[in-house]
Amino acid sequence: MFSYETDKAAFDFESPADGTILEIFFNDGDEVPVLANVAVIGASGENTESFHPGKQVTAESAISTPVSKASIEHPPSAGGTEIADHPSVDLRIRISPRAKHMAEKTGLNYKELTGSGPQGRIIVRDIERALEGTAVQEAGAAKPGYEYTEQPLTNVRRLIARSMHSSLQNSAQLTHHMSADVRQLLEARKKIKDNLANGTGKQDITLNDMICWCVIRALQKFPDANSHFLDDRIRTFHRVHLGIAVDTPRGLMVPAIKNADGMDLPTLSEELRSVAEACRKGNIDPELIQSTAASFTISNLGSYGVEMFTPVINLPQSAILGVCTIINRPADMGNNIFGFVPYIGLSLTYDHRAIDGGPATLFLKEIKKQIEKFEM
Repeated sequence: MFSYETDKAAFDFESPADGTILEIFFNDGDEVPVLANVAVIGASGENTESFHPGKQVTAESAISTPVSKASIEHPPSAGGTEIADHPSVDLRIRISPRAKHMAEKTGLNYKELTGSGPQGRIIVRDIERALEGTAVQEAGAAKPGYEYTEQPLTNVRRLIARSMHSSLQNSAQLTHHMSADVRQLLEARKKIKDNLANGTGKQDITLNDMICWCVIRALQKFPDANSHFLDDRIRTFHRVHLGIAVDTPRGLMVPAIKNADGMDLPTLSEELRSVAEACRKGNIDPELIQSTAASFTISNLGSYGVEMFTPVINLPQSAILGVCTIINRPADMGNNIFGFVPYIGLSLTYDHRAIDGGPATLFLKEIKKQIEKFEM
C-alpha cells in the first residue's frame, strides 16, 4: 500500500485485509503521528468519519479497528496519495490518475517521463519535477534549457544531515592514518576462494569480515575506544557492539552487531552479511540502527578505490575506523632487496574529549598488528 520511514529504516506496508481504499488522511512525505490512522479500507459507501486521525490514536483502538472485507479493486501506489480507481488509466503508460490529471491540465507530455513509483509508475512528484525542469527523460538525460535541478531532501537524508552536522559541531574530532601489510589477509582470502571453487569450502568470508574480526580483537585490548562519550562521563563497554556502515538506496545506515566479540569468524561474517541485506531490503530492526546501539563503528570505502578519508563519528560513540583501498607500495624485503607489498589504509577518527592522541595511536597500531599477523 505504501512505504513508511522511522529513523533511518524504511518499510513497505501491505494491506491487512481485502477491500477498497475509501479515504486517505495523509499525503506523500507527510510526518504521521504514531498510531494515527492513515487510510480506511472497507466496502464502497461506508462512512469513514469515525476513523479520521485524532479520533482513534490509542494502541487498543488501533488494534481493534474493524476492516470490512471486499474484493480489492485497485491498490494504491507508494506514498498512498494516488489511487487507481477509475478506468481511464493508460494501461501502456503506468501513471496514477492524479498525476495524469495534473499532466493533462498543464499540457505536459507525461509519456516522455520515467516514473519513480512502483514498477516505474509515474506519480505526482514526477509531474511536479517535470514542471520545475527536473524531470529525466527515458534515455536518462536531463531536459535541456535548465541550469540546475532541485528537489526536497528525503526524510533519510534530513536525518543523516542532522546527525553529521551535530557530530562535527558537538565533538572534538581528529583523524590518524596508518597502513597495514595485508599479505596474510590476501593469502587467507585466496584459500577461501579456492576452497569454494573446489567444493571443500562452505562459507565465503570477505576481506571486510577479516578486518572487522581484527578490529574487535584490538578493541578488546584497548577498551577506551569501545565507549560512548556522554558529556560528563564515559561509558566503556565490556562487550563489543560493532557498527558497520552500509550504503543503501535510501541512504547510509549503520546497524549494530551485538556482542560481536563473542562470535567466531564464520558467525561474524554471517551476521555482517545478514544486517547489510536487511538494511538494503528496508526491514532492519530500528533498534539496531540507533547511534547508541553500537559501541564502535567501521566504514569501509576500499571497494570504491578511496585511498584516504576522514570518517565522521556516530555520536555518542568515541571513535570510528575508516578502511581504505589496498595499494601496492615499495618495501624493504630484507638483504637490501626491495619489492612491492600490498598495504591497506586505515583512518581512525576519534573524539579527543574521550581519547588522547597517544592511546588512539596505540589502538590504531594494534589494529595494524592484528591484520598483519592474521591467521584463519
